[in-house]
Amino acid sequence: MKKAIKYIILGLLAFLFIWTLWFLYQKSVSKPPEFTLEKPRKATIVKKTVANGAIEPRQEIAIKPVVSGVIRELLVEAGQSVKEGDKLAVIQIVPDMLSLSQAESRVSSANIALSNAQMSYDRNKPLADKGVIAASDMQTFDIALRNARQELDAAQDALQLVRDGISKNSKGASNTIVRSTITGMVLDVPIKVGSSVIERNNFNEGTTIATVADMNDLIFKGKVDESEVGKVRIGMPVVITVGAVDSANWNAEVEYIAPKGVEENGAIQFEIRAAVKVKEGQTLRAGYSANADIVLDRRDSVLSVPESVLSFNDKGDSSFVEVRNGPGWKKTYVKTGLSDGVNIEVLGGITDTTTVKGARIMEQIPGPGMD
Repeated sequence: MKKAIKYIILGLLAFLFIWTLWFLYQKSVSKPPEFTLEKPRKATIVKKTVANGAIEPRQEIAIKPVVSGVIRELLVEAGQSVKEGDKLAVIQIVPDMLSLSQAESRVSSANIALSNAQMSYDRNKPLADKGVIAASDMQTFDIALRNARQELDAAQDALQLVRDGISKNSKGASNTIVRSTITGMVLDVPIKVGSSVIERNNFNEGTTIATVADMNDLIFKGKVDESEVGKVRIGMPVVITVGAVDSANWNAEVEYIAPKGVEENGAIQFEIRAAVKVKEGQTLRAGYSANADIVLDRRDSVLSVPESVLSFNDKGDSSFVEVRNGPGWKKTYVKTGLSDGVNIEVLGGITDTTTVKGARIMEQIPGPGMD
C-alpha cells in the first residue's frame, strides 16, 4: 500500500514537471500579431477649423446723460425691452454755483430794466395821447418796454434751465430725462438711485446710465490662427456651439476677416466675425463663450477609410494601404482627397469591397484582480 502511494506521488510530480515545461514553452512562443479589418465606406468628409470667441450684439449702445446731477429715479432694469425714445432715468440737477449766480443776476438786471422801461412808457403815454409828443417817439418807448419784457422772460427761462434742467418754453423736452436711443433690450444698468452722474462732453465720456442692444441681431466674434486664416473666406458657413447651452447649435456666416493679426501668447491671431442666424424659439445671451466650426471644404457621400490605415513610402509622396491577399497582405497604393483628421477621401486604388488592414490588436496583459 505504501509502495503504491509512493508511485502515485512520483507520477503526480512527473506530470506537474512536464506540464510546467509545456506551459513555459507555450508562453515563450510568440503569437502572430492580429489586426482589425476595415472596409471602405461612403461618408461625408468635412474639413473645418475652430475659432474661439463669444456671442455679442452687433449694435450695443451705452446711454449717457447730457447733464450732470444725481439719479432721482430709475425706470428700467436689466433684461427689460425698450423702444427708441423710452424713458430710462430721471436726473436731479445739482447746479453749478457760478452759473446759478450769473443766471440770478441776469434776472435781477432784467427786472430793473423792465421797471425802467415801464416807467418811461407810463410817463410818455399820456403825452402821446394828447399829441404833445410824436407817435414815432412813443413807438420807441413801446419797443423798449417789449424788449425789456422779452429779456426778463429769457433770463427767467435761463435760470430755470440752470436750476432744474427744464424751461417753460421747452414744450416738455428736458435734459434731465434720459431716453433710449435705440430699440432693444437693456443689458446692464450700472448705476443706482442716488448715484452721481457726469454729462458727456468733449473732454469726458460721461457716466453710463444703461447699456441697450438689439438682441435679434447677434454676431460671433473670435480669433483664428495665422496658419488657418488663409483658408477662411467671406461667406463661408459656420456652425456655432455654446458651452452653456447643451445639444444646440446655430448657423452663421463669415462676414469679416481682420486684415491685421494680433500677437497672443506667442502666436498671431486674426479676428473674424460671423452673423448668427437665430431661429425662432432659440435664445442666446450676450457674452456667451462659444466655438465656431468654420467649414473650409466638404465632400458628401464619398468613399473613405480611416486615416490611421494609411502608410507612406520613404519619400512621403505616395500613400498606400495593405489589403487582404489570401492568408497574407498586399501593399496597394491609393489616391486620396479631402481629410477631416479622422477619415480621408479615397479617389482610387481600392473599392468598397476591399478588405483593408487596420490597427494592430494589442494583447491585453492581465492585471491585479484579473483572471
